[in-house]
Amino acid sequence: MPLVYPKESLSVYPKHLSPGYRSTVKRSPSKPLIIMPHTLSELTGPAFGHDAVQEGDNDLTKQHKGEPLGERIIVHGHVLDEDKRPVPDTLVELWQANACGRYVHNVDQHPAPLDPNFTGAGRAVTDKSGYYKFITVKPGAYPWGNHHNAWRPNHIHFSVFGHSFLTRLVTQMYFPGDPLFPFDPIYNSVTDEKARARMVSSFDLDNTVPDWALCFRFDMVLRGREQTPMEH
Repeated sequence: MPLVYPKESLSVYPKHLSPGYRSTVKRSPSKPLIIMPHTLSELTGPAFGHDAVQEGDNDLTKQHKGEPLGERIIVHGHVLDEDKRPVPDTLVELWQANACGRYVHNVDQHPAPLDPNFTGAGRAVTDKSGYYKFITVKPGAYPWGNHHNAWRPNHIHFSVFGHSFLTRLVTQMYFPGDPLFPFDPIYNSVTDEKARARMVSSFDLDNTVPDWALCFRFDMVLRGREQTPMEH
């Protein structure tokens, strides 16, 4: 089903065709989108069993026998609606590369080591205040072949379902001060500077755990004028 964007959100979304991001040239729509009527499943879904999210699913450092290599970090924040109200009991999923910049995927042939103690995927359910929290390792940058000497900034992918499929958000979280920002077509496909800034987490010293892990805050707004941009 094609996405129908509210007018106030158009500058937030990356353009379907962003020539600097080569993949979009082949996969961007060449004809106008067709608006499909919403059915009950779009308006009320998703439905998932909360018991499917187990205790510890949000700690990517404890999913295997040993501890993964890399810089341990905490990533936390709130999921909010267009009026900045908390969205409770919603599924938040995360996936990322390991500390060396490699995904556990057979298509990823980046010559960097895989970590047997790190799969790179986790999930959590927001509490009554819309709060979520993950423990993971900081992902590494990696080459991606889009252009000469192309490297992706350190980033974490998020999927948030919100109230229904119509409010689902898939986005990327970046880290403050990354030197690769000016060279990354995906990050820069969001042309609105303020919207781009909403994809960058903030360092959270108050919730950094002494002698254990740095903390980064990343609040996600599902839609509206201040929504977090969708992933390209």
